[in-house]
Amino acid sequence: MNFLKVETIINAPICKVWEYWTKEEHVKNWNFASSDWHCPNAANNILVGGEFHYTMSSKDNTMSFDFWGTYQIIEVEKNIEILLGDGRKMKVTFASSDAGTIVTEEFEPEQENPEEMQEAGWQSILDNFKKYVEQ
Repeated sequence: MNFLKVETIINAPICKVWEYWTKEEHVKNWNFASSDWHCPNAANNILVGGEFHYTMSSKDNTMSFDFWGTYQIIEVEKNIEILLGDGRKMKVTFASSDAGTIVTEEFEPEQENPEEMQEAGWQSILDNFKKYVEQ
């Protein structure tokens, strides 16, 4: 299975990026792909075997779903490996650079939507995350 990959460089120290990625009160502020969606609920038990559950919902409440997974590997401020609720694998890496913190997400594509659409959606969420951390 091939993995899709999205990436961004955030102008912030890795400790702040990690905190904003993992704390529920921050996740609610960035975990959506467009301005007509939001993340009204976020629960995150960040330990190996723990789960996260993020409600992703259209603001008009016509669509909603639970994006969730189980943590397989956690290296604080470095690497997270997740088994998503639908059985796909996902990996997030955090790396310091002169330009800031590089966040890379790699994930197995689902079969319902074109890969380009999936990459664009995941990149939009990552861009929201960057904007939120840097504000």
